[in-house]
Amino acid sequence: MEPIKGFKDKLGKDAEKAAIIREVTRQTFERYNFQEIETPIIEYEKFVKGENANDETISDIFKLKDKGNRDLALRYEFTFQLKRIAKNQKLPFKRFQIGPVFRDEPVQGNRLRQFTQCDIDTIGATIKDEAEILSAIKEILTSLKIPSVIYVNNRKLLNEILEEQKIDSKDRESVIKEIDKLDKLPIAEVKKNLKKYNAENIIDIFAKPISYFQKYKSYVEIQELKDYCKMYGFEIKFLPSLARGLSYYTGNVFEVKSNIKESLCGGGTYLIDGVQSTGISFSIERFMAVTNILINIDRILVVSLDQDKKAIELTKKLRKQNQNASVFFGKPNKAFDYAKSYGIKKIIFVGKKEVQQKKFMIKDLKTGKQKTLTITKVPKK
Repeated sequence: MEPIKGFKDKLGKDAEKAAIIREVTRQTFERYNFQEIETPIIEYEKFVKGENANDETISDIFKLKDKGNRDLALRYEFTFQLKRIAKNQKLPFKRFQIGPVFRDEPVQGNRLRQFTQCDIDTIGATIKDEAEILSAIKEILTSLKIPSVIYVNNRKLLNEILEEQKIDSKDRESVIKEIDKLDKLPIAEVKKNLKKYNAENIIDIFAKPISYFQKYKSYVEIQELKDYCKMYGFEIKFLPSLARGLSYYTGNVFEVKSNIKESLCGGGTYLIDGVQSTGISFSIERFMAVTNILINIDRILVVSLDQDKKAIELTKKLRKQNQNASVFFGKPNKAFDYAKSYGIKKIIFVGKKEVQQKKFMIKDLKTGKQKTLTITKVPKK
């Protein structure tokens, strides 16, 4: 039976690629002294919705009930759980989390209903912490050879512009949500949606040069972030139309773009129990769609020709030298087929003759070359 739409199995090269992205991410976050945490996949529905019940993403949560008839939901992200985790932690509290999240939303392009999210956040943050987090993200993108641009804007700056345009305060969140659709819908359609708030002129403002926005008080926060990112050795780009649809953002917001329609990463500054915090997240599946890394895991298949004990001993020696090896108990022709099916590039045959001579043959299936090696000397990578 096929998986449910929006859910996918990962096998072979896909599973290997996902594992590498996960490990590169985990090691990078750890190098920046962020602590790894884990949280439950299922929470109370009320807690999942929190104070953001009107956000579009909240409407996409998977709801369920347990045997006690309690209203529960699958987590759609990790940030809301920080309200519980961050209590009584010494600030700044720096954490990261990697795990599955779920959204009951339409499936299209690179959007899935289950994906592996990678989050990094600092509770008790300044703009300096924002730059540190973006530096970690930039390092991961570079390691995975992902072409990308990091964009930044500021929610306070957007509100300043909306206030200047005399947009009613009760409509501003709705206007920001419409602006957030600019990378999903044609400009003409977004303008049409903004007309009911008398806010269509804001699209023309976004086309103005950077110098135009420097007059706004909140632009200083964008400039400060730019300056600190330069200290870390990379550039970020100001994008005045960047909004981020979630209502809890309060300051700088970030988005990373690559050569696919959807954004790679998204995040920004928000409050946790009144404490300024900042974070960014991405999905492993989205990174899989754009990474240029080549997966080349060197594997050896040790084929036992009625010499199981010696084959097992040899395999153990290979593993002690950090080589990937397994024993195949079967006929040589089946061993070749097996190796080809699973991308195993090297084969060693261990038979009676090899054991007596204390030598074995290792064959490279890609090049066809083979070497005779003593059974006590194990080849290094």
